[in-house]
Amino acid sequence: MNVPTLEDWYELGAKELRGREIDDLNKTTPEGIKIKPVYTKRDVPDSIEKELPGFEPYTRGVRATMYANQPWTIRQYAGFSTAEESNAFYRKNLKAGQKGLSVAFDLATHRGYDSDHPRVAGDVGKAGVAIDTVEDMKILFDGIPLDEMSVSMTMNGAVIPVLAMFIVAGEEQGVDRSKLSGTIQNDILKEFMVRNTFIYPPEFSMRIIGDIIEYTSQDMPKYNSISISGYHMQEAGATLAQELAFTLADGMEYVREAKKKGLDIDAFAGRLSFFFCIGMNVFMEAAKLRAARQIWSKIMTNLGAKSERSKMLRTHCQTSGVSLTEQDPYNNVVRTAYEAMAAVLGGTQSLHTNSFDEAIALPTETSARIARNTQLILQYETGVTDVVDPLGGSFYVEALTQGLVDQAWDMINEIEAEGGMTKAIEKGLPKLKIEQAAAKRQARVDKGEDVVIGVNKYRLEEEDPINILEIDNAAVRKSQISRINKVKVVRDSQACNSTLEKLKDIAENGNGNILRAAVECARARATLGEISNALEDVFGRHQPITRVIKGVYSDAYKEDPIYINIQANIQKYEHEKGTAPRILIAKMGQDGHDRGAKIIATAFADLGFGVNMTDLFSTPDEVAELAIISEVDAIGISSLAAGHKTLVPELIDVLKKLSRDDIKIFVGGVIPEQDYSFLKEAGVIDIFGPGTNVLDAAYSVFAAISGKSRNT
Repeated sequence: MNVPTLEDWYELGAKELRGREIDDLNKTTPEGIKIKPVYTKRDVPDSIEKELPGFEPYTRGVRATMYANQPWTIRQYAGFSTAEESNAFYRKNLKAGQKGLSVAFDLATHRGYDSDHPRVAGDVGKAGVAIDTVEDMKILFDGIPLDEMSVSMTMNGAVIPVLAMFIVAGEEQGVDRSKLSGTIQNDILKEFMVRNTFIYPPEFSMRIIGDIIEYTSQDMPKYNSISISGYHMQEAGATLAQELAFTLADGMEYVREAKKKGLDIDAFAGRLSFFFCIGMNVFMEAAKLRAARQIWSKIMTNLGAKSERSKMLRTHCQTSGVSLTEQDPYNNVVRTAYEAMAAVLGGTQSLHTNSFDEAIALPTETSARIARNTQLILQYETGVTDVVDPLGGSFYVEALTQGLVDQAWDMINEIEAEGGMTKAIEKGLPKLKIEQAAAKRQARVDKGEDVVIGVNKYRLEEEDPINILEIDNAAVRKSQISRINKVKVVRDSQACNSTLEKLKDIAENGNGNILRAAVECARARATLGEISNALEDVFGRHQPITRVIKGVYSDAYKEDPIYINIQANIQKYEHEKGTAPRILIAKMGQDGHDRGAKIIATAFADLGFGVNMTDLFSTPDEVAELAIISEVDAIGISSLAAGHKTLVPELIDVLKKLSRDDIKIFVGGVIPEQDYSFLKEAGVIDIFGPGTNVLDAAYSVFAAISGKSRNT
């Protein structure tokens, strides 16, 4: 029997397609990588035959035996309002098979505010645990031996006080800092691109990172000083190639910053780790992790690393939050399982699996158990741990890996041409590229080109209600304020103030290590807000520039009849009224996730609305003032961190007091259906949850402003 050739396959395929071209089967990814229906040896580099796990460039894994010897760490990310509740959750999960802790902090903590600060009234205890003092940190880890348990903390803006308090909590538990193990995220460049939980400007933030790397390399040899994160980039809309390139470019910048402090690259690089998002394209995501290891090995070699450990990219992964849907949410159990499998096939070192209800609210105990058990089933029931790099040698996966390597390397070179990632971020270039990619992705979903089951295909006529976790924000804040006051009463105020003055002096003059000074502040019971304010007095607080990009939706929808109809109605309204319908897109509270707000602003501007945007972190008073000055007809409030029940009614009350309750209020984002009636009773016109078609939202807003129905 003759061995079939690729040409034979083309001939057979053409017969099956009955006149259509084989090229009709080709797909193109958002990265621009062409996907063919069949791959052969011709599509992969010859070098892959020589690659083995545990050896440079580590494409096939950073360890020779990987999961065949020891499975990945199950590290579930969680924080529930108070330190007491979070501690109880951690201890229960550890008994049920979880192997490491990953702490989620509330937004007030992220932004360096104590719980009693007036700007965070709607944020305390929402989306994570509130930490104001060392006493909170001690309660958080009560009964959890910090010399035995690896602790990961997702903290960037207030990284100095949080890490200082963790060190002191360990000491007072009897654990020397040299025995503490785990990871602090400490990845501030990513915050300036997407997540926005920064405090200080980029230049000073980079100095803080250098001091943390220095301190941990000297005093905490078991602790990872930084987790360089691409997760929030993908969540904000980045393509996989952008996530890969921008994350590794951030890593290059951090290595250079540490080298500026005179540190030998091999003295600290082995403690660097990474954090990637895992979305629904299973093979692309697996290829992304393989490509990341290959590129990082090359980068570190070029930067002068000699140690093999310095060249190994070790990563934590988390399944995608943005892939979770409010509609038909039990589908999210399946999505998370596929994403977890992709992370494992890609060779992650640890993994968090999202709960199915996280598109709506913080996870319940039941949904968190399902998420954790997803990993246990993967480890014990699927056989996936039996073989190292099971996708290695796949023509398709190897081609994808190489395609991502090539694309990411080109992007890294572009960033280097700008002078590195800090300079590129100061110019706003990565942020703009991610926002453009996000808008294109949303347009594809709205048009049905990218299918999301339960959202734009096979949607249920009626959704079944699900139980959600409700946080009493006011009660949590009251409790936190009480504990702050107790700490301030019993501490030695003179000694505390002395440590804070020393911290300010070091920040201003550079004559010491900022983290080392902050540890002294934490011992003296300075609060998180006081430590952050001491640094803010020297460095200032960063205020980002908010921009509305245009053209993405108009390009995607230029021949769409629904889009054209809305646009025509808006043009008619403008002709009749002398002005376009105007909307202010607002972000209130300390939630910095602005993907949804930017997408709405982009789409509405392309349709012809007059669009303004508030700065991030606005108060209800500031939003009301800008709305009146801008003469808008409506305000669209984007909420992703559960502050809507506090902040939206407050905004409506402010507008009433200013006699401008004629301005229409809309809310979008992660809003539990159980909150809809509360918001509408407060005066909200309409609510747009995750998965809402942007054109449907535009119809609703225009109808409310114009008084005309959709069919008018």
